Amino acid sequence: MKFCQFPNDKGEGNSTKRNRWKGVECDGIGHVISLELDNERISGRIENSSTLFSLKYLKKLNLAYNDFSGVQIPQRIQNLTHLTHLNLSHAGFGGQVPIEISLMRTLISLDLSFTFIDYPKIPNLRMLIQNLTGLRELYLDGFHISSQRRKWCKIISSYLPNLRKLSLRHCRISGCLDQSLSQLHSLSILQLDNNNLSTTVPNFFANFSSLTTLTLAACSLKGLFPEMIFQVPTLETLDLSYNMLLSGIIPQFHHIGSLRTIVLRCTNFSGSLPNSISNLTMLSYMDLSNCKFTGPIPSTLVNLKELRYIDLSSNTLTGSPQSLFRLPLLQKLFLSNNKFSGQVNEVYTSRSFNMEMLDLRNNQLEGPIPKFFFKLERLTKLSLSHNFFNGTVEVEKLLRLSNLTTLVLSYNNLSLDASINNSSLPIFSNLFYLGLASCNLSKFPDLTKQANMQSLDLSNNKIKGEIPSWIWEIGKGSLLYLNLSSNLLLGLEKPYHIPSIFVLDLHSNQLQGELPLPPTGALYVDYSNNNFEKSIPHEIGSFISFVSFLSLANNSLNGAIPTSFCNATYVQVLDLSDNNLSGGIPPCIVKNVYLGVLNLGRNNIIGYIPDAFTIGCSLNTLDLSENNLDGNIPLSLANCKSLEFLNVGNNNINDSFPCMLSSNLRVLKLHSNRFHGEVRCHESWPYLQIIDIASNNFSGYLYPKSFLSWGGMMRENDAQLRLNYLQYVSQDKKIVYYQNTVEVILKGLQVKLVKILIAFKVIDFSCNNFKGEIPDAIGDLSLLYVLNLSHNNLMGKIPKSLGNLTQLESLDLSMNQLTGEIPEELAGLTFLSVLNLSYNKLVGMIPKGRQLQTFSSTSYDGNIGLCGLPLNRSCNNIGKSGALPKFKNKQWYKKNEIDWDYVSAAFGFVVGLGSYLWLLWGCQSLRQKFFYQIDNFLAKIFYPQDRRKRKGRRV
Repeated sequence: MKFCQFPNDKGEGNSTKRNRWKGVECDGIGHVISLELDNERISGRIENSSTLFSLKYLKKLNLAYNDFSGVQIPQRIQNLTHLTHLNLSHAGFGGQVPIEISLMRTLISLDLSFTFIDYPKIPNLRMLIQNLTGLRELYLDGFHISSQRRKWCKIISSYLPNLRKLSLRHCRISGCLDQSLSQLHSLSILQLDNNNLSTTVPNFFANFSSLTTLTLAACSLKGLFPEMIFQVPTLETLDLSYNMLLSGIIPQFHHIGSLRTIVLRCTNFSGSLPNSISNLTMLSYMDLSNCKFTGPIPSTLVNLKELRYIDLSSNTLTGSPQSLFRLPLLQKLFLSNNKFSGQVNEVYTSRSFNMEMLDLRNNQLEGPIPKFFFKLERLTKLSLSHNFFNGTVEVEKLLRLSNLTTLVLSYNNLSLDASINNSSLPIFSNLFYLGLASCNLSKFPDLTKQANMQSLDLSNNKIKGEIPSWIWEIGKGSLLYLNLSSNLLLGLEKPYHIPSIFVLDLHSNQLQGELPLPPTGALYVDYSNNNFEKSIPHEIGSFISFVSFLSLANNSLNGAIPTSFCNATYVQVLDLSDNNLSGGIPPCIVKNVYLGVLNLGRNNIIGYIPDAFTIGCSLNTLDLSENNLDGNIPLSLANCKSLEFLNVGNNNINDSFPCMLSSNLRVLKLHSNRFHGEVRCHESWPYLQIIDIASNNFSGYLYPKSFLSWGGMMRENDAQLRLNYLQYVSQDKKIVYYQNTVEVILKGLQVKLVKILIAFKVIDFSCNNFKGEIPDAIGDLSLLYVLNLSHNNLMGKIPKSLGNLTQLESLDLSMNQLTGEIPEELAGLTFLSVLNLSYNKLVGMIPKGRQLQTFSSTSYDGNIGLCGLPLNRSCNNIGKSGALPKFKNKQWYKKNEIDWDYVSAAFGFVVGLGSYLWLLWGCQSLRQKFFYQIDNFLAKIFYPQDRRKRKGRRV
């Protein structure tokens, strides 16, 4: 049957002809032999298409990139008995692969990549291909090859020995790359990206004499990559990206190679780039970002005649990259996140004027910006931020860059001269993103003619006065990102109408007056560190329905927290700290399952902490410190399994120790409350790094098991992780970020840690009523930086195991009842900079060495049995017990005898009074008890109403 009609054609001969219909090809006598119908927006059902399955001469069928809405691949497809090429990729079919496809023995090419709308399984890879022995091309990307995921190498090499192209990306295959693959002598394309192979790359890949494409991205590869694979003479594309454990070097290229693309992004490759890389005359794309390359960029790179795109970002390459700018066809140059240094020399040639993208961010480049940068008329992106470029950039120099969509000069040592044309920038008609942060601007550049701008960053400048009302009209009201933080702005010019900006950052200015309502539809709003006053608008909740980050911290806001905050159902960070807010905490706020950070610290909030934390709570950080909260820690807080940071210090909370908190806890601060009872939990906190329960009424013993459950203080973390900071990052890792802060007693001073290092470990149990001995188990907390057990009733000897705390910088055991000698092991704490052992019952010689003698004598005050440096007390005249020296002349002794009973009584009175006053000064809980007793005594003398007045003044 003939389906093609050709006017004025006799149909003679065997030549094929294309029909007037797009994608249809016929042979010389009118039989349809090819249907190339990919990406034609075909939809619906085809299983009943009698016309399609009657094309018995059809050889090629391509239905890729259409939408068949989940229908199954018709079983009648086996009627196409002459079919050699079948492509159903990305076609939106449903169900499974019909068994009829495995019976189509004439197939040469089969492409089922991402054919199905779900993630289908191939229950039996062997059954699918065992009859298709003529296959030369097999593409099964996106299939879950579950049952044979470790045997796929042997199955494919056994049944498809003549295979030339194989693609199994995203197939969940695992295991080694078996030696049986070496039997595929004709293999030219091998793509195995995004599988969990967790193996080394075999040498036999270099024996594939026809190999053109090898892509193994994100395969968890490890070991050393064989250098000889780079030198396969036919290889054109090599992609090994995102294999962080895969190491290797780029070898010498002794012959002209065919490589066009090299992608080693995010691997462990290192070494320098060989000069012989110039032999890769066909190279068009090279991405070496996030590796460990060193040394200079070879000047011979100028011989790469076909180079069009090179990305060397995030390496450790050094030297000057100016030779790259002479590449005649170079279009995209990305050298960001390296250690390039020195000046970029001028290039007096037009060879590089084809460049479209130039990105030199995050390097150490210095000197003036080269003039030839401003002659690259085809540039659409110019990013030079975070370097040491200096001098003045005149807007006039940018006149030629009319195609720019991105211009970023932020964070250099630059000054911008926008004096041309009345400070306007009309030349950038296509400008999408403008970054001029830290460019010494003292006023707003005129951007009123920027019709397409969506992102503007003018932060960290010296812009004064009011925010002009015209700024909200930039981009014809389509501005999405505006950052004016860290300037000297005083207010908003009226009238103003803030459009639907996604990101609005005005923090760290001098903005005054009432708080402006956030823009409707905003995702990120930061008004912190200004002088906004009065109360928070009651209707604010209607404007923050989609906000993920909202900070009003460090202003002068007062009044109650509006209940309309409960409308912010998507908020992940809510920071209202450091204001004058009063009233209680609306329970609906803590019911928000998306809330990751809630900071209400340093206000005047009263009442209880709402017991309304729901199952599925996402809370990571809860800071309610320095308010007037009472009651207890709500039991429902146990629902917050992700809680890492809890600070309720300086309140009036009356509760026992909160053992039910999340096992992910890192920081716990209960300082200065009315907590009581023992500190004894069965739960383990393996990540705990700061625990401050000082100035409470805790009592009982220090149980070794509790300390041993704090694995984070004894287990060495990954070296890189230890240098990270404790922070909250939203799950999407795109927009919401929050830096945790906390105050600790460090080296005798109260210090605010603006950033909390993961490596920073603190235990502060001071000013409580703990008794018994210091457990040896504390010596196992080898990463501890600060240990404070002062002002308790601890007794016994100082454990020798404290000498294991090799990272310790501050040790305070003062004001206890400790006895015995100071262990010799403490002399080995070489990092110790603060030591306080005063007012105990220690005896004997202070251990000699380079450490303990460096502290002042006040570190040992109140221990009359101690001797040796730095005390002015010789150990020759005092025994280990602190007894008086013995005299040979008893008559002289009697004559000069002192009545020590009187002296001891007087000395005891002075020491006792001094110790009590010291406790009053250092412990808030004891101070409260003392004044409370004074009040009761005076109340018996004076009128009750006077008592109430005095108590109010004291509070």
